[in-house]
Amino acid sequence: MEMPTVDMLIRDIPEPLKREIELAAREVGQSVSDKAIGLLRKGIVAERPAREESSLSAWAAIRSAFVSESAIGDEYAEIMEKIEAER
Repeated sequence: MEMPTVDMLIRDIPEPLKREIELAAREVGQSVSDKAIGLLRKGIVAERPAREESSLSAWAAIRSAFVSESAIGDEYAEIMEKIEAER
């Protein structure tokens, strides 16, 4: 399913910035609109707060997801703890 698109007018773009976007678009064979959309998307992602790194091991993180859904028995816990200890 394709997402609907809309037009957006951005006023008062400095001429040097406009030229830089045009050049960047030309270098990769994109339209100015597509390049501007990509740059806006990257800017939005860059401004999002970084996720805190978890101190859980991969096993503990995965197991906690299954435990919260009551979808795991403890019979595998001992095996996985041994695997983690050997690392």
